[in-house]
Amino acid sequence: MARQGPVLRVKDLKKSFGPVTIIERFSLDVRAGEAVALTGRNGSGKSTLLRCIIGADRVDEGTVELNGIKMSETNPDIRRELATVIDDMDFFPDLSVVEHLDLLARAHGVADPETVVDEVLDEVQLVPQSGQLPGTLSSGQRRRLALATAFIRPRSLLILDEPEARLDVEGVAWLAGRLKAERQRGLAIVMASHEPTLVDAVATRTLRLGADAGE
Repeated sequence: MARQGPVLRVKDLKKSFGPVTIIERFSLDVRAGEAVALTGRNGSGKSTLLRCIIGADRVDEGTVELNGIKMSETNPDIRRELATVIDDMDFFPDLSVVEHLDLLARAHGVADPETVVDEVLDEVQLVPQSGQLPGTLSSGQRRRLALATAFIRPRSLLILDEPEARLDVEGVAWLAGRLKAERQRGLAIVMASHEPTLVDAVATRTLRLGADAGE
């Protein structure tokens, strides 16, 4: 039976750092097959909001639920449904690219992990680098590996903070097509982005954050 409620429900979220309020009474519902793009100037609170949504930052007020379950980074039910690419990821330094993805696939119970890993490596164009350690990759290749870690695992919600960062024009075009396909297959997506072409191709809704949001 198809789920009736939202995949992600954010209600009355508030986050302050000292006397400065970054997020004030923010609410959002995202259903399966929807993609919400957060836009706005640097410092408008996009990254903070995403970190609050996934539970990486503690909120002052409000609630976040994934498939009706209170958001928690440590809850295994949440971890089975949530894939994220937030900030610069820390990779296992002693595992090669392919070993890293194979470990993640097996940890998440992916059927036929070797085939899935091969397919994802080909899609993110890291087959020639599959035997390298993450620390030897270029910044753009590391971003592709970070995206691969999200695509390698089961998920109903994908949270992305500027996923286009350090990708070239060809890479942004690939990412737009991939995320649009993910949405059309029923995935819920929330992403912060400064790239208009990515937002236009993927988002079903756009929310502008910051003091200039009403301009």
